[in-house]
Amino acid sequence: MTSSTKPQSNLNKFEKFKAEKDGLAVKDELKHFAEIGWEAVDKTDLEQRLKWLGVFYRPVTPGKFMLRLRVPNGILTAAQMQTLAEIVQRYGDDGSADITTRQNIQLRGIRLEDVPDIFAQLKAVGLTSMQSGMDNVRNITGSPVAGINGDELIDTRQLVKDVQDMITNSGEGNREFTNLPRKFNIAIEGGRDNAVHAEINDIALVPAYKDEKLGFNVLVGGFFSAKRCESAIPLDAWVEPQSEDVVGLCRAILEVYRDRGLRANRQKSRLMWLIEEWGVETFRSEVEKVYGKPLATAAPEDEINWDKRDHIGVHQQVQPGYNYVGLHVPVGRFMADTMFELARLAEVYGSGEIRVTVEQNAIIPGIADDKLEAFLSEPLLEQFSIDPSSLTRSLVSCTGSRYCNFALIETKQQGFKMAQDLDAELDLPERVRIHWTGCPNSCGQPQVADIGLMGTKARKDGKTVEAVDLYMGGKVGKDAQLGDRVRKGIPCDELPGVLKDILMEEFGAQPKA
Repeated sequence: MTSSTKPQSNLNKFEKFKAEKDGLAVKDELKHFAEIGWEAVDKTDLEQRLKWLGVFYRPVTPGKFMLRLRVPNGILTAAQMQTLAEIVQRYGDDGSADITTRQNIQLRGIRLEDVPDIFAQLKAVGLTSMQSGMDNVRNITGSPVAGINGDELIDTRQLVKDVQDMITNSGEGNREFTNLPRKFNIAIEGGRDNAVHAEINDIALVPAYKDEKLGFNVLVGGFFSAKRCESAIPLDAWVEPQSEDVVGLCRAILEVYRDRGLRANRQKSRLMWLIEEWGVETFRSEVEKVYGKPLATAAPEDEINWDKRDHIGVHQQVQPGYNYVGLHVPVGRFMADTMFELARLAEVYGSGEIRVTVEQNAIIPGIADDKLEAFLSEPLLEQFSIDPSSLTRSLVSCTGSRYCNFALIETKQQGFKMAQDLDAELDLPERVRIHWTGCPNSCGQPQVADIGLMGTKARKDGKTVEAVDLYMGGKVGKDAQLGDRVRKGIPCDELPGVLKDILMEEFGAQPKA
């Protein structure tokens, strides 16, 4: 059964508009949309179907769109980064870019009339934004130091690309997978430190030895939503680290989810709900049928046995005489000038490559030992530090209310200032990861943080004010777990004091002399 032949009974409003017209259909109408202007575009096309192309209408910035790319494994060439810089530069103060928590890049300030030309520019440098929003598979994550890390087990770069090409028809768009019940996340980890946060993905492949042979154990069903968050669970399956097996398994799981996933209640349309309804054994059996051959049972344990690394600073590569340098990009925000400069540094000093991380930072690999000193003296490193202060170093934030109509609070600037102020006031014996998210959709992933902050509203002195719910206990790396909400409705103006107390009582912070 394909997505287009599903029974049309019991459809929610999203399923109804998808049944009327495939999201990818607007690809052929882009030039027309550009000519008539955004205000004349059909409301559902404008607010929903354009997301299938990665083009997001934003009510808080009418006429200025967000463009979400696909950056598999978080890897960009310097030429690609320069092209992105040129795109946002044309929009002046409105133009910017963000690194997302899925190793992706989002461009802001885009005008709809420019999208056909922008798409031509992206295609010329090998980039795409197809199927990056709504009920599609989102950017596929992998270790940001794949292929350059001496402790790596499996180089995931080609596997990630192959899975993306299968899903998107090599970036041209693939209607086989444009009508999933909801969004879907895939991560392929080749290292020992769980750089991809495997536990929050619908499919996660993690390295594991079975009978002394290296491959992947398979986890399924992890997700965040406004109503529920769950960690991925074992499928009791193991696959060899070759494209045929990895792509085939991802395809099989996607087809089962597409054709059998729950669609009546959108809050119950993520993969985990289907797994729970059937039981994991039945789900595995159905996947096996589509896969076309028996699945090997899982290895007894995986190789995720290191603490999580953030890759900031100077690190030796597996290639002798070369280094990768991780740069801290405050709350993941790029402007055109910093994007141009990053591309230049990658060309002049490195291998012509830039990598982004789920912590919203950037890595420049391939810097020879004899170029390292000159690289470290470049002015950009004053802004994108290799040794940032403790709380700012580990700060993660969603877009916030400045650009996102779902966000209930401003996150990026507020979070950055609060971290700076607390860093100036306290000495911390260990890193503390603080994640901000503007709403319950959890794009900022507060549940995986040491301290997670979710935007909400609260009453104070008879007025409605910006506030946060507080999450604690999230853990990444080995033995990863999701945190719990421990307090609700803290007004943002009271938050610095609350955070100071938590840092001193729970994390051993001390006031600076």
